[in-house]
Amino acid sequence: MAFSFFAVAVFLYLGLEVPEGSPGPATAAQEGVQITYGSVIKLMHERTKFRLHSHDVPYGSGSGQQSVTGFPNVDDSNSYWIVKPPPDSSAKQGDVIPNGTIIRLQHMRTRKWLHSHLHASPITGNLEVSCFGGDMNSDTGDFWRLEIEGSGKTWKQDQRVRLRHVDTGGYLHSHDKKYSRIAGGQQEICGVREKRPDNVWLAAEGVYLPIYTSK
Repeated sequence: MAFSFFAVAVFLYLGLEVPEGSPGPATAAQEGVQITYGSVIKLMHERTKFRLHSHDVPYGSGSGQQSVTGFPNVDDSNSYWIVKPPPDSSAKQGDVIPNGTIIRLQHMRTRKWLHSHLHASPITGNLEVSCFGGDMNSDTGDFWRLEIEGSGKTWKQDQRVRLRHVDTGGYLHSHDKKYSRIAGGQQEICGVREKRPDNVWLAAEGVYLPIYTSK
């Protein structure tokens, strides 16, 4: 059974520490909310409105790692991602995320990281995007640079962004081409090296941790 939005909120309150005196987590219903480290979000492909999704199903070609797809339905627990910094970063849970920052996205259900490399994607032959590793296993293939469209200086819920893979230079991308078998009706997610109008994403549903403020 899919987790409800309420269940995800409960998970966050029980599993993540909210700084004392800070307001509670905000939801995507509040526009302009800052996205901070530790927030759990869904990423929506702007043009097709599909959500970035993963599940414990390996690719049948390429790397054979856990597959990543675009999912059409909003109510889906496998489309939640935890926003985290690189392992050697001094950033803390609740810190805001400036334009140009390198981030990681951890799939909430399977604990693996959004990953890319030089394997070919199954449908279009672009750069494959997969999920790989785990809580204690992450490498530079999990690093994505945040590029905010427009004049925004820090990542907010209603901002248009691109995610550029550090190792390959590929932008996180989707399109109308869909799988017909195991992930029937789901879109291919891949990396493309060109900066295109259709590799833009927005933070959609989720629970956003409050900004950390030290006393």
